[in-house]
Amino acid sequence: MKRLSIVVLFLAAIGLLSTSCGTSDYLESLTLTSTGPSAAASFYNLSGADGTLQLVVTANYHSGKTIIVTNNSTWNVTTVGTSNTSNDPNYPAGGVLPPYGPTTVPISTTGLMTAIDPICTWVDAINTAVTPAAPFNPAEWEYTGYYQVTATYRNFTSQPVAIGVGVTASSNFAGCGPSGTTN
Repeated sequence: MKRLSIVVLFLAAIGLLSTSCGTSDYLESLTLTSTGPSAAASFYNLSGADGTLQLVVTANYHSGKTIIVTNNSTWNVTTVGTSNTSNDPNYPAGGVLPPYGPTTVPISTTGLMTAIDPICTWVDAINTAVTPAAPFNPAEWEYTGYYQVTATYRNFTSQPVAIGVGVTASSNFAGCGPSGTTN
């Protein structure tokens, strides 16, 4: 009888383990954020010559545990839109946004994105309610392009974040892009 109860307990324990009671924790998703100035949710501004944004990749596990995995992540960057190279405020879009790379807006292995190339992906919106039409004062920024960044860690890819760049002066009094304030 005693031997039978030990066997029954052993089989019950195996049954519990095989029904996912005791499965190990696993990675569910990644979150990409920045500690730099934000112009809106998931949209950041890399402002000023040699300006930086610290990108942070967080691994989210099934148990609710989170771990920073920035240094173990790889970066995927695509360009969207154009840079503001025109002196005509009525036609702000200019040339193609320069491709991501070591001489434009590189991202280090630690997630630090640095502005190198003089790029402006912002334009001060035009107030058409006044005659003659003129840029708003104070500036109301709109972007003409941005760098879309995702991070990859262990075959998981984060949600995209958009990074506008304001590293050069625009054609009006306001400069180029928001200076870290939410618009």
